[in-house]
Amino acid sequence: MREDELLNKKILLVDDEEQLLSLLEEVLRREGFNNIYRAATGIDGILTAKEIEPDLIVLDVNLPDIEGYIVCDKIRKFSFCPIIFLTAKGEDEDKLNGLEAGGDDYVTKPFNIKEVVLRIKAQLRRNNYVPIEVKKKKLQFGNITINEENGEVLKGKEIITLTAKEYQLLLFLAKNPNKIFSKNSLCTNVWGFDYDGYDNTIMVHIRHLREKIEKDPSNPEYIRTLKGLGYKLVVE
Repeated sequence: MREDELLNKKILLVDDEEQLLSLLEEVLRREGFNNIYRAATGIDGILTAKEIEPDLIVLDVNLPDIEGYIVCDKIRKFSFCPIIFLTAKGEDEDKLNGLEAGGDDYVTKPFNIKEVVLRIKAQLRRNNYVPIEVKKKKLQFGNITINEENGEVLKGKEIITLTAKEYQLLLFLAKNPNKIFSKNSLCTNVWGFDYDGYDNTIMVHIRHLREKIEKDPSNPEYIRTLKGLGYKLVVE
């Protein structure tokens, strides 16, 4: 993605801390981002997301009206843009709640503003994953079909709803069938940053994919775990 395309992406900031919102917006504008929108409540965040169709959302968990997890879940009904959670909570269970709701990344307060900006850029670049020259290509294994032109995934004739990260993970594995990838490798290739601390993130996304594409998620036919090595998509 060209730098000018990246900087023109629409970013929605949802947080009730005015000082934090202003600081984050100031830093993003200093970095060159032009289209930044703000919301101070969960309801406003949902309505704004519907109206502007953002390319990325930075979402606080502790909002004055409804929890950020609920906001994320409602936004996922109409948008698969990357969502980065901001929260004072740092427990693994809280991170899992965010991923379960459809979040793509998680930053714990207090945090380095520059790190948040770098994560925003990484998510935007990753979400632009399909090269123009291959957008019309279809990938198929078993009864699963991935249509890169429109981003649809079919199980037989039924359309499967995936989050942006679930789609990217499945697409990456499908483009590299029967190859073993460590968690570190998956994190680097799909999330765009180092694996450290993202063990649960990868496991949750693998579990969600299995629940959506496998006949029996507990005994997966396609996405196999190789103990001590990683995962691979089995295509015969």
